[in-house]
Amino acid sequence: MQQNIDKLLLQVEQAILAARDLAELDQVRVDFLGKKGQVTELLKGVSALPKEQRPEAGKLINIAKRSIMDKLKQQHDVLKEAMLQEKLRQEVVDVTLPGIGQQLGSLHPVTKVTQRVVELFKTLGFTVADGPEIEDDRHNFSALNIPEHHPARTLQDTFYLQEGGLLRTHTSPVQIRVMENSKPPFRIITPGRVYRCDSDQTHTPMFHQCEGLLIEKHCTFADLKGLLHDFLSQFFEAKIELRFRPSYFPFTEPSAEVDIRVLDEVGKPQNDWLEVLGCGMVHPNVLRNLNVDPDEYIGFAFGVGLDRLAMLRYDITDLRIMFENDLRFLQQF
Repeated sequence: MQQNIDKLLLQVEQAILAARDLAELDQVRVDFLGKKGQVTELLKGVSALPKEQRPEAGKLINIAKRSIMDKLKQQHDVLKEAMLQEKLRQEVVDVTLPGIGQQLGSLHPVTKVTQRVVELFKTLGFTVADGPEIEDDRHNFSALNIPEHHPARTLQDTFYLQEGGLLRTHTSPVQIRVMENSKPPFRIITPGRVYRCDSDQTHTPMFHQCEGLLIEKHCTFADLKGLLHDFLSQFFEAKIELRFRPSYFPFTEPSAEVDIRVLDEVGKPQNDWLEVLGCGMVHPNVLRNLNVDPDEYIGFAFGVGLDRLAMLRYDITDLRIMFENDLRFLQQF
């Protein structure tokens, strides 16, 4: 028995040293220690020995089995370390070499439009203001002359938070915060994210808006129309015709929706009227809520959807595609 075991251990050692990788080493384990392996066959043969020889034979075979398992583990560690070193050698990076296949990213269309809007209004003397996206009722509604029964306050339109507050439905609260902490005159724009319970081809629960506010001692509805005509002409880089349609907003009076259409060189319309934004003269109640005397100061405000401008400028038909991060779409910009 001892001779058979010694012969087996020699075979195992040779097989282990011949294994070139972990797969071959595992095959050695199966050949000798598996259910049909040579060590297993030796153990099965113990029952055929005389009764007095069985304990000693079983002991010798188990000692040999543990020895084989130890040798397999040692060689497993050696091969694993060798594989790791080879992988590190192959994957070494020469940091002095130039980059390969670098691809520069591009700005999202909404980001491009936002930057363009901001730059255009800066040339008109406006400054950019920012504020929190989680607002309270006063800044989002009450200070803007929005009554308690207005549908904008309902759960169907506004996201309310369990701990109190709400997600702002427009960027007008930023204007309120600016007027609370400084004195007129004001000339600001407030680009940012806003939230409403709405989702379809032209609406998303989160979208981007830019509102503008001008408060001075002398300004008129005609000044507002001239400002917007100048802005939209430069934004679309085209000769446009602009019209006001009467509308209603709680925070402006009078209020208007703004439509445009592009004109050719001889002044002929190239398309139907397109609605682009809303505007109006700041309601006196809004000024009173912020301790600004409406008999001394007057102003106008306007709001435009930046996603809407991006759709018009880049001829995008579905607003939702701008939030899906499809590289085929984004790479066009």
